[in-house]
Amino acid sequence: MRLILPVILSAFLAGCGGLPGQGPSAISISSEDIEGDSVRSDYVLLPLDRTAVAAVSGYRPSLFSRQFASVPGRGHSSRLGIGDRLVVNIWEAAADGLFSTSEGKQVSIPAVVDEAGYIFMPYAGRVRADGLSVEGLRVAIQERLKGKAIEPQVLVTVEGNESSGVVVVGDVMKPGQYTMSVRGMRLLEAVAKAGGSREATYETVVTVKRGSASGEARMVDLIEFPKNNIWLAPGDNVLVTHKPRTFSAFGAVQSTQLVPFKTESVTLAEGLAQVGGLKDFFADASGIYLFRFEDRELVRKLRGNVVDRIHSPRVPVVYKLNLREAEAFFLARSFEMRDKDIIYVANHPTAELGKFLQIIGPLLSNVNTVNALSD
Repeated sequence: MRLILPVILSAFLAGCGGLPGQGPSAISISSEDIEGDSVRSDYVLLPLDRTAVAAVSGYRPSLFSRQFASVPGRGHSSRLGIGDRLVVNIWEAAADGLFSTSEGKQVSIPAVVDEAGYIFMPYAGRVRADGLSVEGLRVAIQERLKGKAIEPQVLVTVEGNESSGVVVVGDVMKPGQYTMSVRGMRLLEAVAKAGGSREATYETVVTVKRGSASGEARMVDLIEFPKNNIWLAPGDNVLVTHKPRTFSAFGAVQSTQLVPFKTESVTLAEGLAQVGGLKDFFADASGIYLFRFEDRELVRKLRGNVVDRIHSPRVPVVYKLNLREAEAFFLARSFEMRDKDIIYVANHPTAELGKFLQIIGPLLSNVNTVNALSD
């Protein structure tokens, strides 16, 4: 009967490689990459050291505003357009002028820019208004009235700037169409007019559609990077969307799950803590990996031109952190997570042996019982 235990051990050890696991070990992930130049045809493996943390923290992606750089900004909305409601005030130097009344030498004439872009003024005829500034239209009307009215003076005011409206929809309190003032309107101002976002700003994405151009940015980026708070143009469509940020955790962690960002910023150390930390007896503290896509410019700063081997627009990057080094805890505290990041904690090389011992534990107990009875 005492021969049973060695036979069982030999059988299970022979099949130990077939035991289920949470994922590959650190050795199987990185051994080939570390020996090479750490740039594969499909991803880049980088150590999460001081250089990487400083580069990632200091990197600023391309501004959202660059996608609309060719469109005029401030003052663009001061141009008149079809549908605008105007009031034209005309003064004359004599009481017996064309526009004089019993009340005075002044008259106010309402006008609307018609579908052809013109307004009609008595004794001046049809005057082109579409595309002109308020001052340009004032001068045009005054020139038309010279020789007809007595030293005319003209003032044009805008009652309704209908042609310079922007539409704000989505997760805002008051979706609708909003008209610009003469000075123009910035993106944050349009969102504010619509009552602001319903959700937290760090969970809100603002998308601007202008003709064939389109771009999006998180609302917090409009504040942190003022250049992103672009001047809107007439006809712009603004979509405000609630898009919560999340990260995933796999491998030898206490809780494998999809984790939402509960605050504006979450560091790698906080991310590991939110899933309960590393799993005892299974995790390899030297094999903490973070998977994400990075801009090519950032990866080029860290790895140089070797990144040209990867042809995708955004480069898949795997950062490796070794928590067996004391400095790694400070690095994890400084490294901020991003939306859709993946944390993977590798299995320790001896983890499979631990699983094996857990499986044969009941068998060993039964064998000892049998041996005791036989004695």
